[in-house]
Amino acid sequence: MNGEVPLMPTRPTKEAYYLGIAESTAQRSNCMSTAGGAIIVRDDQIVSTGYIGAPRKVMDCMELGYCIRRKKGVPSGTGYEMCRSVHAEMNAIINAARAGVSLLGGDLYLWFGRRDGDDGVTTTEAFPCLLCKKMMINAGLKRFIGSMPDGTYKVHTIDDWVNEWKTLEDLTQDKNRYQVDYSKQMDYHQELAKQNKINSGSD
Repeated sequence: MNGEVPLMPTRPTKEAYYLGIAESTAQRSNCMSTAGGAIIVRDDQIVSTGYIGAPRKVMDCMELGYCIRRKKGVPSGTGYEMCRSVHAEMNAIINAARAGVSLLGGDLYLWFGRRDGDDGVTTTEAFPCLLCKKMMINAGLKRFIGSMPDGTYKVHTIDDWVNEWKTLEDLTQDKNRYQVDYSKQMDYHQELAKQNKINSGSD
């Protein structure tokens, strides 16, 4: 080594480490518009995971061949009763309940990306919808850590959401409301729907 000090390997922060696992979890997503993976960490241990997908044993959008919300032009952040998928955050909380695991004081990590139509996923800012925020509050989680497009992450304290909502009559006025631009995906979904119609032999 000629007296040279060997370089020490670079270790990711705990936040980056857990978000990397959340990104791997997102690869299981079966939503045609987005991919998302969530993990919940309590006492520095992963206690639950979840990804965007249809309820168990139910046909998902990929099997169906199209996204009904995109087909009808429903804006993001609205009309969730039409969506076939369960959000990654919801699935992580539900999976913990199925296993009888407490989430009190835990942190939820979410990696989120938008499908670009070329079998690729572009990382976007990860932030929960209003329904997921409600579930995280009631589950007793402490922090939400979301991925950012530039490879960094943003940390939110869930108590801050509670304090903000105390002053809001209409929760849809949440200043951090979840919003994703799906406009670039409309042609992609229309083409998929057209191809599936041809393959099925319908007019």
